[in-house]
Amino acid sequence: METRKVQLSGGTTYTVSLPKSWAQEQGIDSGSLLYLHPEGDGSLLIESDDRRDAAERTVRLDVRRYDDDALRETIEAMYVVGFDRLALVDATGHSADRRRMIRDLTGRFSGFEVLETTETTLVLENLITADNVSIRKSALRLRLIMLAMHRDAVRAVVDNDPALARQVVRRDDEADKLFAMITRHFRRGLSDLQEVERLGNSRAELFEYYAVARQFERVADHAEKIARLAHTRPDAPADPLAEAFSSAAGRAQRVVDTAADVVLADADISDAYDALGEVDALVGELDELHRDLYDHESVGRAHFFGLLFDSVRRTAEYGGNIAELSIQRAMRRTGDRERRPEA
Repeated sequence: METRKVQLSGGTTYTVSLPKSWAQEQGIDSGSLLYLHPEGDGSLLIESDDRRDAAERTVRLDVRRYDDDALRETIEAMYVVGFDRLALVDATGHSADRRRMIRDLTGRFSGFEVLETTETTLVLENLITADNVSIRKSALRLRLIMLAMHRDAVRAVVDNDPALARQVVRRDDEADKLFAMITRHFRRGLSDLQEVERLGNSRAELFEYYAVARQFERVADHAEKIARLAHTRPDAPADPLAEAFSSAAGRAQRVVDTAADVVLADADISDAYDALGEVDALVGELDELHRDLYDHESVGRAHFFGLLFDSVRRTAEYGGNIAELSIQRAMRRTGDRERRPEA
C-alpha cells in the first residue's frame, strides 16, 4: 500500500498523484481518461479507459469437438460470467439438431439470442444491458416464483395432483432463468465498475441480492424435487403423515419469506432472529419425525416421506441462511452509517 498527500490546486480543486508503476501497468499517461466511482463507504474507485472498454466482451470458440453437453455448459458459463457476444464456429458445419439445441438453450437466458447464422458460425448476443435491469426487483420476482412453486408442490403431494406437480416442474426453468440473469450482472459487477454504476447498487448490495437469490433458487430446486415425487406416486399418502408434511413445509416456507423480508423489504431485524429460532425448532421436530418413520412405516413409505421431510429441512435451512445474511447486512449498514461523516 502507498500513501499520497492531497494537494489544493488553483484554490478550487483537490489533486492527488497516481503511483507511476500502477499507471504504467494500466497504460495511463498524461491526457489519459480515468473514471472515478465514489462509494457509499467513503472509498473512491478508479478505472482506466481500457477497463471500461472491457465491458463489451466478445469470444470466438471453435466448438467442432464439443459434444452437446459440453456445449450447453460452455454457453451457460459464458452467459453467466458476462460475455456479450459469443461466436460458435464449426468448420464442418452446424447440424440442424445442434442449431435447434442452441436456439432452445438461449431461450433459457434473459436477453441472449441467436442473431447471426451461417453454415459454420452461430453468433449469440446479449440484448439486455444493466440500464434496463433491477437486481432487487429480479430477486423479488424470483421470490414470488419460488414461494408459489413450493406451495403448489406441497399441495400436489397432499392432494395427489400430478397435473399440478407437472406445472411446478415446468416453472423451475423460469426460476433458473431469473437466477442466471442475477448471477450474470453480479459477476460482471465484480470486474466492471460501469456495470455497478448502471445497476444503481453498491457491490455489497449486489452480493447480498445475489446470495439471497441463490437461496431462493435452491428452495425452487427442492420444490421441483417435491413435485417430481408427487408426480411419481400413484396413490394418496395417509392423512397423518400428509398433515405433518404440509405443516412442516408451511413453517419452512414462512421462515424463508420472513427472512427475505428483512433483506428485500427492510423488515425489522428481530424477524431474522425469530426466523433462526424457528429453523432450530423445526429441524429438531423433523429429525424426530424422520426417526419415527422407520420405526412405524413400511420401507417404501418411510423412504418416500423421508425424502419429502429432507426437502422441507433443507428449505428451512436455506431460510436460515437468508436470516444470517440479513443480520450481516444490518450490521454492514450500521457500520456504513457510523463511518459516514455528518453533514
